[in-house]
Amino acid sequence: MGEGRKRRPRPNLRKLMFVLPNLFTVSSIFCGVYSIMLSAGEATGDNFYRAAVAVFFGNFFDAFDGRVARLTKTQSDFGVELDSLADVITFGVAPAILVYKWALYGLGTTGIIISGVYASCGAIRLARFNVLAHTEAGVQRFFVGLPIPLAAGTLVSLVVALQRGGVPASDVVGLWPIAVLVLVLAFLMVSTIRYRTFKDAGLNPRTLIAFVVVIAIGVVIALRGRPSLVLVVYFTCYVALGILEEALFGRRRRAAARAGASALPAEAEVEEPLLPAEEDDDVALEGASAAAAADDGENDS
Repeated sequence: MGEGRKRRPRPNLRKLMFVLPNLFTVSSIFCGVYSIMLSAGEATGDNFYRAAVAVFFGNFFDAFDGRVARLTKTQSDFGVELDSLADVITFGVAPAILVYKWALYGLGTTGIIISGVYASCGAIRLARFNVLAHTEAGVQRFFVGLPIPLAAGTLVSLVVALQRGGVPASDVVGLWPIAVLVLVLAFLMVSTIRYRTFKDAGLNPRTLIAFVVVIAIGVVIALRGRPSLVLVVYFTCYVALGILEEALFGRRRRAAARAGASALPAEAEVEEPLLPAEEDDDVALEGASAAAAADDGENDS
């Protein structure tokens, strides 16, 4: 009798593991959609606060989907594309609508344009990442441009800090400073300014000291009665760090890249040319561009 029964097929654990990181990504999408719904609803401080917190939850899920994929060895091009689509919704469209309904609506059409510029720059930044993701390999030490989750985190942390106190944004910092901040974040996303990933940071005394200092700053701010400002300070410091390093070391890095690129034609003259003169010049130019891109292309999403 037992032989007559059909055995149920065993579940394919590999397929189940493949779904796991994508569940984190889909959860991030739900957070973004929920934030959009709250922002599009009644314009109350409570709705704005909850919409901002929803983006933070999306940030949490986005931070772990890639780690889960690497842990379960289920990385795929599908996961990369889905993650980028989720980021456009949760960190591009949702913050753009939130910041418009929260503050920029007072600028009329200008506020709509500024919000649209932010969302568009976020999409461009993600498209560039997808292109580079197919050509780069290994642990990347830098992001190229401000990552969109951190740009969104900067905006929504400001919303949380101000709405937590029940004070309208226009009464605290004014509308135009917020508009300028949104445009600056949009520009940084599509810029070539490099931001550290900290993936290469090891457990050494310097790293531990920096970690303790960062935590101490947050504790001091929280103890002074403004815990909601802690995230504002952290996100702002990260944004400023990339700008500061670009100002101090960017010119030197670009000069080194140009020097390396200019050395390529000289090295090519040592060997007998295999192409006609015009074609050989084109190849040299392509090699120079590749060398410059290799220096600036160490990035992650």
